[in-house]
Amino acid sequence: MPPERTADGRWIVVEGRRWRAADPELPEEVRAELQHHLGKARAAVRTARAADDPAAVRAARRRVDLAKRGLGERGEPWWEQDAATRERRWTEALEALADRLP
Repeated sequence: MPPERTADGRWIVVEGRRWRAADPELPEEVRAELQHHLGKARAAVRTARAADDPAAVRAARRRVDLAKRGLGERGEPWWEQDAATRERRWTEALEALADRLP
């Protein structure tokens, strides 16, 4: 079941806490790819923390940040961006993530 959304659609509510929703204009294949990168990066954070490797934790957290920015969950709010800026945001995030694959 999808999380509850605020009336304006900009936020989701999970356990009473508000989080920025992903950009609804993301093409489904782009959303899936960014979410895949996000999952892999979060797993890399866990692995690096378990190995007590601060440099790897920083690198993995940077990948998490790139994926979340691409999704529109961080950075300038997607509802304040025009269509070209939104597309550039997710395209640049995917390019940067491809360059950082382990």
